[in-house]
Amino acid sequence: MADQNAYQGVLIFAEQLDGKVSNVAYELIGKGRELAEDLGTEVTAIVMGHNIASLADDLAARGAQKVIVVDDPCLENYTTEPYTSTIYQAIEEFQPAIVLYGATAIGRDLAPRVSGRVHTGLTADCTKLEIDPDTKNLMMTRPAFGGNLMATILCPDFRPQMSTVRPGVMVKRPVDKTAKAQVINWKPDLTKNNKFVEVTEVIRKVSERMDIQDAKILVSGGRGIGNAEDFAILEALADKMGGVVAGSRAAVDSGWLEKDQQVGQTGKTVRPDLYFAIGISGAIQHLAGMEESDYIIAINKDATAPIFDIADVGIVGDWHTIVPALTEAIAAEQAAKAEG
Repeated sequence: MADQNAYQGVLIFAEQLDGKVSNVAYELIGKGRELAEDLGTEVTAIVMGHNIASLADDLAARGAQKVIVVDDPCLENYTTEPYTSTIYQAIEEFQPAIVLYGATAIGRDLAPRVSGRVHTGLTADCTKLEIDPDTKNLMMTRPAFGGNLMATILCPDFRPQMSTVRPGVMVKRPVDKTAKAQVINWKPDLTKNNKFVEVTEVIRKVSERMDIQDAKILVSGGRGIGNAEDFAILEALADKMGGVVAGSRAAVDSGWLEKDQQVGQTGKTVRPDLYFAIGISGAIQHLAGMEESDYIIAINKDATAPIFDIADVGIVGDWHTIVPALTEAIAAEQAAKAEG
């Protein structure tokens, strides 16, 4: 059992790629500040890589009160052992009470290895984090049993308390370029061993499609679309509005869309300005991924579909008729504005 009094503060793993901090790191700093305020302590971001000193100011502007910069050539590309060793040594050195990672490919690889090395628990894929006002323990909430219920998990006996957090769930703080953070240039022992992997080549997968988590307008289709070919009708609407096509788990499982286009409990959490839910019934697993959208328009032939309970505008009818008519109306309005 850890001496809990020795562990203080919130540590955020600030994932970066090619000198750009990930959005989920900003989200975690925002939530970390809230948790730290409840505990009367500070939030610290740790950023690792090579030639990344300039990222300290960026993290400070996003709310980090301290920034640990670990600059080493062997950290230029993510590999498991040096990153795990760095976080482990940082925990030993700085003794944070809470450590948060984004539930990204890197975070999901890194966090469980660190938890095993530190001998503490890890709650994966959290969607809610709060401080228990009585015990000051971190309450980590995540979906369980396929998203049919939410489980709140505590780690009362060991420190640090650790969790990975789904991207898009937490809210970023506004940028404050006047904010300053205490910068700690820290050098852990990264002596190479037989677990170090040599990266000989990095191949970037380049997609012309915008990440659905970055889109301001999403046109999302579900089981009611019926087939992959009819998603072209949704594409036409998205193109006219400058949006991106997404979908429910049913659409992805049917092979109509790619996995990275999935919205919901087992997909991505999104917060666009405008969300079209077309042919989507509104199962709780899907709602959990999009209910924070600013404005929701639902189109479904079933007037009793749960999606209408959260929609700002609900249209009952055949989407095959409604969506093309909507696309034509938008095109006509755009043409009129262009001529005027």
